[in-house]
Amino acid sequence: MAYKIKLTKTAEKELSKLEKSSAVRIIKFLKERLSVSENPKSFGKQLTGNLAQFWRFRVGDYRIICDIKDDGLVILALRIAHRKEVYKP
Repeated sequence: MAYKIKLTKTAEKELSKLEKSSAVRIIKFLKERLSVSENPKSFGKQLTGNLAQFWRFRVGDYRIICDIKDDGLVILALRIAHRKEVYKP
């Protein structure tokens, strides 16, 4: 049961601004770890408060904020940014 990885336009833009090695590492994590996992939530942590429906995944100093749709087997990456910047509006 493989999950499909989708990126929002914001996440695509943020990913394109990263240095190539970091971007490759993040893409590899999404494809080789999350998409093939039976339970991708086991690799991350659920956010709290009014963002409790989202999950965060740590890849080095970067964070990937995702919305995981178990019924449709979709992981939607909303933001990809450095840990200092990712939670700012």
